[in-house]
Amino acid sequence: MSIDAKGLTQLGQAAPVPANPDTAKLERVPNPHSGTLYLVRFAAPEFTSICPVTGQPDFGALIIDYAPKDWIVESKSLKLYLQSFRNHGAFHEDCTLAVAKRVIEAIAPTWLRIGGYWNPRGGMPIDVFWQTGTPPDGLWLPDQGVAM
Repeated sequence: MSIDAKGLTQLGQAAPVPANPDTAKLERVPNPHSGTLYLVRFAAPEFTSICPVTGQPDFGALIIDYAPKDWIVESKSLKLYLQSFRNHGAFHEDCTLAVAKRVIEAIAPTWLRIGGYWNPRGGMPIDVFWQTGTPPDGLWLPDQGVAM
């Protein structure tokens, strides 16, 4: 089965890291198994952003689980999008939910959840969890498996 790569601007070619999340392009491709309930997981164990107040770097892991509908996320564009947060000032809650909402905007999945597991600064981690609603019946949901 071939995938329709028409319209992709980053996969298979040199693509610079976007300057910020607003200018990053999150791309999608048709789901080759549309109509089948399954889970896709993206794990970003080295996610970074900047504290909007102090300018200090924040480090964490993002786990994105979603059940695709008609589209799947093109992974190179997601990597570049996530890298665009490296110099972006935002609180942990904002970064985590911004990523989830951008994925939803791009692919309109059947269901999505995100876990943002942030390394402690000042002795306290701030972990952020969100999902679009109740998972569909029959969807296998593995543990997010992040121990920090």
